[in-house]
Amino acid sequence: MAGTIIIERLEFQGRCGVTQEERRKPQPLAVDLELACQTEPAAATDDIHHTVDYAQVANRVVALAATQDFSLLETFAERLLAMLFTEFPVDRAKIWLRKLAPPLKPVTRSVGVQLERSRQTHQIQDTDPTPARFLTQQLHRLPKGKALDLASGSGRNALYLAAQGFQVDAIDRDAQALAQLATTAKQRNLLHLNVHTIDLERATTEWPELPKQAYDVIVVFFYLHRPLFPSLIESLKPNGVLLYETFTIDNHLRHRHPRRAEFCLMHNELLRLTSGLRVLSYDEDEHDGSQGPGSVFTAQLVAQRIGPDSLPEVSA
Repeated sequence: MAGTIIIERLEFQGRCGVTQEERRKPQPLAVDLELACQTEPAAATDDIHHTVDYAQVANRVVALAATQDFSLLETFAERLLAMLFTEFPVDRAKIWLRKLAPPLKPVTRSVGVQLERSRQTHQIQDTDPTPARFLTQQLHRLPKGKALDLASGSGRNALYLAAQGFQVDAIDRDAQALAQLATTAKQRNLLHLNVHTIDLERATTEWPELPKQAYDVIVVFFYLHRPLFPSLIESLKPNGVLLYETFTIDNHLRHRHPRRAEFCLMHNELLRLTSGLRVLSYDEDEHDGSQGPGSVFTAQLVAQRIGPDSLPEVSA
């Protein structure tokens, strides 16, 4: 038997706005949720585990708003739908997300967006791979500004960063993948995402090396070219942050992937390659797979280039 779980006017604080000024501080938001699901098992057993727990849904909405910020309510609403279908046994969802205090003087109540979608329709539309889990977990550490997605591939992380308000350069040698990424960015009105077809393992006249002190954030996932690290570090602005994850030798030994061991990091090698940076977080272990089901052995690093205002004071 199908029923509907209704959460009416869930109020919370979130950062959402086209301008950086509007995203600078949280503002009051509200969402109404209508979640179609199977209610008969819960009614028969009187067990909360057999239905959609509206308290957990509310907690996840608030947590998502607290850890991420968005330029558009549409993007936020889509992220809420993705969370609902991924984490809860919801067959169909209708949401009304709105700003309770919009920066528009003629508007006396709210502005918002309504979306309604079935699980099947969502799965058909959701053809883009989700951003790397490590990136979403560490988003709060990343200073807003200009970001580089190195070896971006299809651009899952570049699109995510652009949706969070970053100005993004996506670099890869796959021209076809970048052409599709540019099209997707245009369709989503992410006009501050630029693509560059470059093979960084070969010198080019177009971009012979990474520009120095150009980026507030650099992200690299599942790509390893050791000679690139000095210019990678130099390309960070003072106080800029490098987010890096790729396979360790343990993954090669246990799963035979990548097939060539030289494409994997040795133990603590990533720390040595980035020794000039301040380590904010480092973990080298088995992690949930970012590229598919199952787990993989990776090194995960968040490190910061020390800037003048972050140097310790030296007493005379």
